[in-house]
Amino acid sequence: MNYLAIDTSGDNLTIIARKGDKTEIVFEPDCGVRHSVSLMPKTEETLEKIGAKLSDFDFFACVVGAGSFTGIRIGISTVKGLCFAANKPCLPVTSFDTIAYNRQGKVMALIDALHGAYYVCGYENGKIVFPPEFIGKDELLSLKEEYTFLSGKKIDGVETEVVSIVDGFIKAIENKKNEITFDAEKLVPLYIRKSQAEEGR
Repeated sequence: MNYLAIDTSGDNLTIIARKGDKTEIVFEPDCGVRHSVSLMPKTEETLEKIGAKLSDFDFFACVVGAGSFTGIRIGISTVKGLCFAANKPCLPVTSFDTIAYNRQGKVMALIDALHGAYYVCGYENGKIVFPPEFIGKDELLSLKEEYTFLSGKKIDGVETEVVSIVDGFIKAIENKKNEITFDAEKLVPLYIRKSQAEEGR
């Protein structure tokens, strides 16, 4: 399974390129404001390292959210362009998938939405049992007895197990390969709440 996978949904930039027995991973933390500048040069460097061109990949994967509104749009528009240019299918993956697929059992994937609010999604052995929601701290803590809390980075004031979003991204791709599609319209942003601009209207 050869693929190119991109995640620009948060503060980090993740690029995973797999061709045959070669895998090249780029993970750049705290570069959210540079996604639009860094993504394509880093992608080209990654392909060069494994000697791959776009036509070598079976599909392109993209994290569609939840996360940064701008980052999500950058990733989706880039992957849609790659799919069109190479005539390849796509695979949408959520930010929650990249967290939750690190563990079996009943887990709650958490993303800090700041100001005491969180994006959450609950899974049981890879299946969603608590749909994505935007919740406050009291509601979050009420779920603590039922779920193991997982996050991609430390969240102030909430005890979570910090897991690798890179490893989770790879596992999510492997587990969701039956969702690969030529319908690029499946690459739609997962917005759990409106952007600040929309809320201000």
